Amino acid sequence: MNRIEPNILLAVSTGVALILLVMTAATFGEPGNTPKYVISAVVCSVLFVALNGWTARMMKRPRPQPMISAASPATAVWAGLFPLLVIVAAVAPVFLPGHDYGLLIIIAAVWFGVTVDSAIRANRS
Repeated sequence: MNRIEPNILLAVSTGVALILLVMTAATFGEPGNTPKYVISAVVCSVLFVALNGWTARMMKRPRPQPMISAASPATAVWAGLFPLLVIVAAVAPVFLPGHDYGLLIIIAAVWFGVTVDSAIRANRS
C-alpha cells in the first residue's frame, strides 16, 4: 500500500480550513461579500504558488525544502499549525458577525499557497 505524502495532506487540510473560513465569513460576515471572499481566496492562492518560484529565481534565493521532512519528524507538528490557525480564524466570524473578513481570507489564502508550494516541491524531489 502506498503512503500518502505528508506535504500533500498538509495542503489538503489547509485548503479545507480555508474553505471553512470562506464559508463562515460569507455566512456571518458583512452581507454581499461572498463573491469577493471566494475570488480573493482563489486568486491569492494561485498567484502565490505561481509567483513564488519566479520571485525566488529573480532574487537568486535557493529553493527551500518541503515543510515536512522525514529526516525531522518535528516538522510535521510545526507545519500542522497552518491548518490549525486557519481553523481558529474561521471561528472569528461566528463570534464577531457583521464585519468584512477579506484581509483574514487573503492571509489564510497565502498560508494555503505556502502549503501547496511545499507539496509541489515535495512531489518534485
